[in-house]
Amino acid sequence: MQALKKARKLIEKKPEKSSALALSQLILALESESPYNLSSLYQMDYDDFELALEVIKDWRLDRYYSTKAVLLDLSMQIDETAGKLKQEDGGTA
Repeated sequence: MQALKKARKLIEKKPEKSSALALSQLILALESESPYNLSSLYQMDYDDFELALEVIKDWRLDRYYSTKAVLLDLSMQIDETAGKLKQEDGGTA
């Protein structure tokens, strides 16, 4: 549960950070059980990489539903914002 809270805080504080976007995409992939590009994890700094691994572990436990729901909602918002920015920039962001 602690990792999910840490991920939420990182995403809320610095949504523009590449690690925040990668974590958001990881969370969406975990929730939807869809593929995730692991190279995104390797591009993170070590602390954020470790956090991503902790998120995966916590996600498996699946008993912190309310924490996951808040984090999932935030991740969806960040993903939508990133998509809008990419469209505005002509797909270069």
